[in-house]
Amino acid sequence: MTNPRAWQYDETMFSGVDFSQAEEVAAYDDMHSKFRDYAKASDEIIQRLSLTSDSTVIDLGCGTGAFALHAAKRCRTIYAVDISAAMLDYCRRRAEQLGLTNIIFRNGGLLTYEHGDELADAAVCVAVLHHLPDFWKQVALKRCCEMLKPGGRFLLFDIVFPSGRDCLDEIDQWLKAFETIVDARLAEEALIHVKNEFSTYDWIIEGIIRRSGFQIDTAEYSKGFQALYICTKR
Repeated sequence: MTNPRAWQYDETMFSGVDFSQAEEVAAYDDMHSKFRDYAKASDEIIQRLSLTSDSTVIDLGCGTGAFALHAAKRCRTIYAVDISAAMLDYCRRRAEQLGLTNIIFRNGGLLTYEHGDELADAAVCVAVLHHLPDFWKQVALKRCCEMLKPGGRFLLFDIVFPSGRDCLDEIDQWLKAFETIVDARLAEEALIHVKNEFSTYDWIIEGIIRRSGFQIDTAEYSKGFQALYICTKR
């Protein structure tokens, strides 16, 4: 990791769940599998980015390894990067259990990870960028762009708010749906996300992506404020 400037945003500050705690990491997959199909989502990412057995991929904010472990079976090399050492340890143990030897584990954040190896074919950032304020989002995506080969692909998925309508009542309904359909614990996480974290408007994130060196090939917005961007390094 780089030595941060004195005024750099501290990525280790957790406004939501503290994933530096081993017990939170252990419970993460069980909770999120209630509303995520990890295998299906990983297959879709591989297909959307046209990844092959020759591909080198950086998973920025890999968490417990839902994508990294799946992609390692299909790609040449996966760089699993996370700010949480506890998350990385959990992912490393799972890789060992699965006999996967082509995952390189790196402890670092979007603002501190230094990719000193060959430029990658693709990068993935799933439900991570909202941890950064908007200024630092652009710093992070510029750094990501520099890690990719010319023409490299980038997939970004996160919670993004629509600018074309008043979504305050919609947010209320979204939070209630979490408690009804999933459980109270995840509803509380979603509430903290809206209250304390940094999901932003669609027009802001699209501008940040473009000004970071990417062209947006596809922007998809779906129910629950989910946004998916497929991008190419210019």
